[in-house]
Amino acid sequence: MRGRNGAGPACALLVLLSTLLTGCQNASAAKDDGRLDRTASEQQVAPTRAAGYGTVFLGVDECSSFGTTSFTEVPCAGERAAARVVARHDGRVGDGPLCPGTTDFVLHISEQSRTSDEDGDGTVPQGYACMRNLTAPHPGDPGGGGGPRTIVGDCVYSSGDGQVRETSCDGTAERKPQYKVTKAVDKRAGCPLSTALYVQLGGAKPVGCARPV
Repeated sequence: MRGRNGAGPACALLVLLSTLLTGCQNASAAKDDGRLDRTASEQQVAPTRAAGYGTVFLGVDECSSFGTTSFTEVPCAGERAAARVVARHDGRVGDGPLCPGTTDFVLHISEQSRTSDEDGDGTVPQGYACMRNLTAPHPGDPGGGGGPRTIVGDCVYSSGDGQVRETSCDGTAERKPQYKVTKAVDKRAGCPLSTALYVQLGGAKPVGCARPV
C-alpha cells in the first residue's frame, strides 16, 4: 500500500500528531460502548525534502529527524536519526489502515506535485507514516500514556462528560489512571464480568475491556 514517486528528491509537508494524551473517548459503564475520538493537536511544519535514501519519502524502515519546525528523512545510522517508519500508507489516516499498536506518533504527509517540489523533480502523494522512536520513551507501548492508539495494557482516566483519556499506568503523569484495558474482544459480550468500562480500540478486536485500578 506504499505510494510510489520519482527516484529524485521530494518534499513533503508533515503534520505531527501529539504523542501525549491522544484520543478523547466516550466512556460508559457496562451497557455502552466507548468510542474513540481521533481528534488530536497538530503542528504545522515547514516543507522538507527527501535526501535520496529511498524511492518513497519516509518509506518503511527509513528514519526521520526531530525538529521544532520540520522533519527530514535521514540515514538511520546517523546522529540526527530519531524515529523509524514502521508502516507507511497513502491517503488520510481516517480512510486507511490503522498504525501498529505500539506506534509512538504519526506523521501526516501532504501531497506535493512536481511543480510544487522545491527541486521540481519529484512528487509525493498524500499519506501518513507510523513512527517509532529509536530510543525511549515509547508512549505507544502498553501503559505508556500516549501514542495514536489505545491498546491492551493502556490506562485511562475520566475527563468528564462521559469521556476518558489515556494516561500512563505508572502514576507519574499529571492525571492518575482510573481504568486499565485488560482485554480486547470482538464484542462486549466477550469481556470478563469484572469489566467496568468499554473502550473502542479499532482493528480486528475493537472492544477494549477495562477494569478499575
